Amino acid sequence: MELFRIQSHRREITFLSVTAIMMIVLFLMPTGFEELINRNVERVRAEVIATDNSEVQQLGIVKVGTQMVTVRILQGRFKGVETTGVNELIGTMELDTMFAPGDKALVTLDPTIDGQGIAAANIIDHYRIRTELLLFFLFFVFLVLFAGWTGLKAFISFVFTGLAIWKLLLPGILYGYNPIIISLAVVTLLTAVIIFLIAGISKKGVVAFLGAFAGVAVTCVLSLVFGKAFHIHGAVKQFSETLLYSGYPHLDLYRIFLSGIFLASSGAVMDIAMDIAASMYEVKQNHPAISTGRLILSGITVGRAVVGTMTTTLLLAYSGGYTAMLMVFIAQGTPLINVLNITYVSAEILHTLVGSFGLVLVAPLTALIGGIAYNRTTVGGSLFERTADQPIISE
Repeated sequence: MELFRIQSHRREITFLSVTAIMMIVLFLMPTGFEELINRNVERVRAEVIATDNSEVQQLGIVKVGTQMVTVRILQGRFKGVETTGVNELIGTMELDTMFAPGDKALVTLDPTIDGQGIAAANIIDHYRIRTELLLFFLFFVFLVLFAGWTGLKAFISFVFTGLAIWKLLLPGILYGYNPIIISLAVVTLLTAVIIFLIAGISKKGVVAFLGAFAGVAVTCVLSLVFGKAFHIHGAVKQFSETLLYSGYPHLDLYRIFLSGIFLASSGAVMDIAMDIAASMYEVKQNHPAISTGRLILSGITVGRAVVGTMTTTLLLAYSGGYTAMLMVFIAQGTPLINVLNITYVSAEILHTLVGSFGLVLVAPLTALIGGIAYNRTTVGGSLFERTADQPIISE
């Protein structure tokens, strides 16, 4: 038993090392769109020391016009230099930012032809990088303090997920690959990395992975079937139309919208699959003689409790982002039947229900896979011949 534990720990370290290498590769790998960035422009942190709002007009609740902002550069080769930049207000509260003295801002600097001075400065937005890094660091610290080694692996999976989405999924869609296929491929990769990092390369990990993949596949199929029945077009998502006007009219917004459905629910699907696989593993460990049928029923029982709260979690997560929109409908006295038939409301209903349907189905699918896997024994050395706590890879 001690030998198997040592072997399992070695495989865990090996897989962790491979994941770390893949993270480094993803971090260094270009997306292919870097050449669009103006290399001559310098992006720096600056402090706002004065503002001029004389060209800003108040139109109802929004402001339009040009705010002149004087800043002191805090980094880069122009550190200490004071310059005046332009902050354009377009009358959209969600995109516009007003600055006041003392604020920290992200500023882009266009150098002069000789490179010795500043030709123009553009005020982008408040500078938030340091605060974001602080929050990211606190998240890492508390995760590791609470969960220890498992927390470290969870943090690595968190970073890997972000890199995979930024370096693989999004560029792949922009290059014109089928959004459904590339999203399913990336989700499969993320599912494997996350689950095997947490559960280890073991029978428990295989059960959780297969159950999660089955749930994601079901969600993908349901999104394709009901997406057409709902007559939803992909432009319901924010900035979708802007994306077309940015030089990508070839993109299939409809498929991008559908791929987002199972991508958004994949995390919850993994959670349920892992919960059921781990619970069935414990049942098998404490009752080695349990029959396959009773083991499956145990998994389904656990699944019922988990699904009961997880589906509500998805509803709260999706509706939380549309609180203002729903309040507008109520404030205007819009009939509920009208609200339910509006395109972007219907899109969120499809998003919520299809995602929740995948959560419901992943429970029995994982229980079925776990019951067969944990109790399967054959003559001649099957993959599942060993006991549940032993690695699936023979030495």
